[in-house]
Amino acid sequence: MTSKILVTGGAGYIGSHTSYACLDEGFEVVILDDLSTGVAHAISPEARFIEGDVADRELLARIFKEEKPDAVLHFAGRIVVPESVENPIKYYQENTCTSLGLLHEMVKADIGTILFSSTAAVYDPDNGGDALPEDALKVPLSPYGQSKLMTEAMIRDIGVAHGLGAGILRYFNVAGADPKGRVGQSTPNATHLLKIASQVATGKREFMEVYGEDYETRDGTCVRDYIHVSDLASAHVETLKHVLSVGGQITMNCGYGRGATVKEVIAAAERVTGSPIDARPADRRAGDAPSLVADVSRIRETLPSWQPKHETLEEMAETAIAWEEKLKTLNSA
Repeated sequence: MTSKILVTGGAGYIGSHTSYACLDEGFEVVILDDLSTGVAHAISPEARFIEGDVADRELLARIFKEEKPDAVLHFAGRIVVPESVENPIKYYQENTCTSLGLLHEMVKADIGTILFSSTAAVYDPDNGGDALPEDALKVPLSPYGQSKLMTEAMIRDIGVAHGLGAGILRYFNVAGADPKGRVGQSTPNATHLLKIASQVATGKREFMEVYGEDYETRDGTCVRDYIHVSDLASAHVETLKHVLSVGGQITMNCGYGRGATVKEVIAAAERVTGSPIDARPADRRAGDAPSLVADVSRIRETLPSWQPKHETLEEMAETAIAWEEKLKTLNSA
């Protein structure tokens, strides 16, 4: 019997890639998105699309009654760290409170499984540069990170009380686009490093800025654990299979367990294009950690079936730039 899933935020960057990955694996997919930041062309024609707000409790109740999904994959939410500092009410409302409403409606409708889109922003940025296991110190510097950590706690507590199976995935730095060219990062003002580099490479931006060149790293720029979005999507598929099969709750880092500097990512994009990218030094941003790298022991042990296929910076850059070129056609249509 085919499992049916509800994907909130399924028209966004990671939600759309995961929706395609689930469809490729034979799941029936229903997408709920209000298109406030997502885009309609990111939605697979094979999915059922419901345009609406995940904060609408009556809509959720109706969807659960009519669709009876086996699981919810919850991507909907706000993700811009500086905006969360300027407007924390928005982030606690739209991330934390909305997630609580979703969990409440899931319990009422007896929907037994949730996968939650969390973040490495829950960790202490002053971590000494070591790879971070899931039980590392959690000290979110931003309301964004705090809103995600609070939602994690709600999922665990409600899960224990009501028998909810849960997979909480903490993303490190997501990059790239679907190698088949079906979908990619479509938000023009997205803050992802490789998205910005791709915009410069394709002439959509004149230059990009490198925030800080005086960190105690191998070239002075920040180190991050970059993971290709398609590998992240497949991690969701394997986590979903795992939780549907064995139940329980699990929290896992999603990365490759190794870091790259900002300059190394830009250099990879330059190798792909064969042209220099105008990257200009700028001041450090408040709250940026020198290094954030995942300890991926748990996900490797829990999901031996998860086999990343797009681990090089060059493939991340190549797919991101190809998608940026395709967007020119999509946006002019």
